[in-house]
Amino acid sequence: MSMTSRYRPDPRFAALGDAYSDPVEPAGFPEANLRWWNERWAQEIGLGALDEAEREAHFHRFKPLPDNQPVPRAIRYHGHQFRTYNPQIGDGRGFLYAQLRDRHDRLLDLGTKGSGQTPYSRSGDGRLTLKGAVREVLASEMLEALGVYTSKTFAVYETGEQLHRGDEPSPTRSAVLTRLQHSHLRFGVFQRHAYFERPDLIGELVEYAIAHLVPEAADIEGDRAAALLEAVSRRSARLAAQWMAAGFVHGVLNTDNLVVTGESFDYGPWRFLPHFEPGFTAAYFDEQGLYAYARQPESVFWALQQLAGALSLVGDQDALISVLEAYPGHYKREIITAFHHRLGVEPKGDDSDGALVSGLLNASRELEIPFEALFFDWFCGEASQERALGSERGALYGEDAFAAVQAQLLERTPVRAERLSHACFSKPAPVHMTIERVESIWAPIAERDDWFALEQTLSDVSAARAAYDLGRDRVGFLSE
Repeated sequence: MSMTSRYRPDPRFAALGDAYSDPVEPAGFPEANLRWWNERWAQEIGLGALDEAEREAHFHRFKPLPDNQPVPRAIRYHGHQFRTYNPQIGDGRGFLYAQLRDRHDRLLDLGTKGSGQTPYSRSGDGRLTLKGAVREVLASEMLEALGVYTSKTFAVYETGEQLHRGDEPSPTRSAVLTRLQHSHLRFGVFQRHAYFERPDLIGELVEYAIAHLVPEAADIEGDRAAALLEAVSRRSARLAAQWMAAGFVHGVLNTDNLVVTGESFDYGPWRFLPHFEPGFTAAYFDEQGLYAYARQPESVFWALQQLAGALSLVGDQDALISVLEAYPGHYKREIITAFHHRLGVEPKGDDSDGALVSGLLNASRELEIPFEALFFDWFCGEASQERALGSERGALYGEDAFAAVQAQLLERTPVRAERLSHACFSKPAPVHMTIERVESIWAPIAERDDWFALEQTLSDVSAARAAYDLGRDRVGFLSE
């Protein structure tokens, strides 16, 4: 096999036993057309040397990787979906395929989407549309470029089946996707075992998570379940803040779509803000705006409360409540960090930091300044003043509504202003991923199998990732 020394298999979750997952068979697909291969991350985990036949064997037919899980495992979980508890769910069109270690000795999962039916598929076909796979690629690549701790879309194969969906023109093309992330241990996994009153299984999950997924919890004294919740709460607050700074709306923040590592994953009806709008929603079926942009931090907190409820079967309730009470403080600190990080400036450490964030958002809304353009134009603050004022949005920055924001930006110290020398910043506008852009990328694929717009966009996103370089010195990323 064409593995390099960076390939370090370590199938820990399967070793927990059948109480947590079920062995399943991958679907047999009629065609194997590779549409996306994440070469950068393949190299990172020792799979970059796989040839065409090996890639197809492992990421289309899901032949076991060497010394890894012998069979795929569909993970058992429940969850609150739009705050209604559903005990009928689980991995319904995906499975945990393999686990391995990264070069920092952190555990990684390779999981799937669209890989066939499982015991939890209910009436579903277990498949994924090609458009859904393309949207996953776009979301994960863009979020990574903007400094969000996200799963990585690892591989996408078009599979040659015709699918029928109520929310897409049908029949539509099919695909199977593999994602890479540090864990698929959802809040809903704990909920499932609480539902069946199995504190023994919850306790084992707590120890698994502390040992392999959130090791900082081991350094927190006291109750083990509360220590885990504390670490997960801090990570989740950071994720919520990163979404807000990216102008990202996940769309479906059910408890089965949040994981203990605090990673963003599972991109269904996501959207990026065109400009700041607190009530902006991503899902057409979110009629009450439960998961609107500005409600995401609250939604994450609500989900943490449900996790705490499950952990109460093995943990000290007072300690768990105390952890939850600290979440607002964690989030307030993280939102300052996330926005200043995206702006490429140092926070001042006083009340003006919050004023800058609120002023920036209000200006985007009042002046209808494109959300992504604000950060692009003013990246590194004072170092970008001439560039921002000379841009096609310069007149908006001259408005009275932006005066206080500009003054605040100019008072802050730029961080690594040499990043502005990247060719990306000589362009008139940033790459963005609003819904109009996404649809314009998909249309030529659907109409004439033309992939140029996608390839060009991903090239632009890659350039933006290099230009912003927001991954440096950020805890939690797959690699620093």
